[in-house]
Amino acid sequence: MSIGEKSVNKVASKLNKKIKPKKSKQIKIKRVKPAPVKSKASAHKATKKVQEKELIIIDEKQGLIFENEKTMFGYFSSAIKELEKKYENFYNEKNDFSYAEQADLEYLLEDTLDDPDEIWLDEGSFEDLKVHVLVKAIETEKENFHYVAVVYINTEENYPSFVFIHFPTKDLDLVEAFREDEIVFHRKLEAIQFAAIDGDSLLEGDYLAIGLLEAMLVIRSEKDIVPEKFRDYAELRESTIDSPDEIWSKVESAGHTLVTFIKEFPDQGVEDLHYLVITEEDPETQINSLLFSFPTNDISLVDRYRQGENLEAEEVLTESSH
Repeated sequence: MSIGEKSVNKVASKLNKKIKPKKSKQIKIKRVKPAPVKSKASAHKATKKVQEKELIIIDEKQGLIFENEKTMFGYFSSAIKELEKKYENFYNEKNDFSYAEQADLEYLLEDTLDDPDEIWLDEGSFEDLKVHVLVKAIETEKENFHYVAVVYINTEENYPSFVFIHFPTKDLDLVEAFREDEIVFHRKLEAIQFAAIDGDSLLEGDYLAIGLLEAMLVIRSEKDIVPEKFRDYAELRESTIDSPDEIWSKVESAGHTLVTFIKEFPDQGVEDLHYLVITEEDPETQINSLLFSFPTNDISLVDRYRQGENLEAEEVLTESSH
């Protein structure tokens, strides 16, 4: 059971009450005593200890109820080892926090669980076990970084009931390695819904698409078409892709090959109206996935996208994202 946007507030409200950070990377959170068992006097002594023993409930609906921490950690041990191995494979101490520095930042786990910026559902890494990845962007006067927590979500009450691994990191590649398979919540999605059109990566919470859109909005002229009216021009997207006036390809600093389709629409009643479609090219297949698109009447903004190599239209194949 995944977490949808509507249930995120419910999750966040429960997290601080249910989870308290410890030095270990695994956290148990919910304990209940079993109901008294009616038994014969001869069996009283044999059942007394069982009645007094607290059970650790991770997910009652899925039968994840454990008598003690040893059996609980034993059940999750293979997943913990795989996640720690994955972390070690991507961790680079030269570009990241040392283990000592990580220990000093463990207090941020609580904030990450209580108020994550992103929630990802990973259904493919483990057989019969779905895990969620919570990511929170941390901004301080000294530096900006992310805190990541990989958790099990209780399927009945939608709160994290077990933490497999958690860590702070300055390495965006390490964060990206844990962003899989499906994003189910992104704080920024609500803010950019005005630009999301069926078939583009914004609807899937693609981090690259969101970042590029935000960058475009920063440099956009105040006299340009207001973002709230972007959808009014959505019908121009297909024409821009099918018969663009210009196509520009550029490899940006992070290594992504961005291909921009540009088309002018002089008959729409808006002076200097252009429509731009931003895509990402797969270096192996040379097929482009749609990131996002937008209208503009700001010629200087259009010029900013006329960078890199000017391509011929027939050399580019396009498809909707993923």
